[in-house]
Amino acid sequence: MEIRRFRLGDEAALFRVYFTAIHRVASRDHSSQQVEAWAPKDLDVDLWTRRVRGIRPFVVELGGEIVGYADVQQNGYIDHFFVSGAHPRQGIGARLMARLHEEAATLNLTELTSDVSLTAEPFFTVHGFQVLERRYPTLRGVTIPNAFMRKALAQGG
Repeated sequence: MEIRRFRLGDEAALFRVYFTAIHRVASRDHSSQQVEAWAPKDLDVDLWTRRVRGIRPFVVELGGEIVGYADVQQNGYIDHFFVSGAHPRQGIGARLMARLHEEAATLNLTELTSDVSLTAEPFFTVHGFQVLERRYPTLRGVTIPNAFMRKALAQGG
């Protein structure tokens, strides 16, 4: 398993990770309407490309295949954190979280925050995050509940 920085050309593979994570895994905790609103099959490719290039995630490769990705922004916000629905429970998420903590130390962050899905909430809790607020954002006309979570870090990660 290798973790590396995002490279131009990774966009389509990252969409597959995102799509399968939501359609195969998060679908256990969300309705079909929520899943479709969150990860539509016809998501605008240009919008997706701009989004992933903007967050500059870390990418996990397993046997040459991209199987997960996550980012941490300069302010400590984790915008995306996804593991392929075809590769659950193989330690990919734990390795990604460890890499985000290393990056947080490099950035001298004092906290990490994220808007976390119902599905990902137990994983984030295991990694020391606490729910600060329950939120009910609407995406494409559908409410998809999540939790705003925070983890305090020792000075410098």
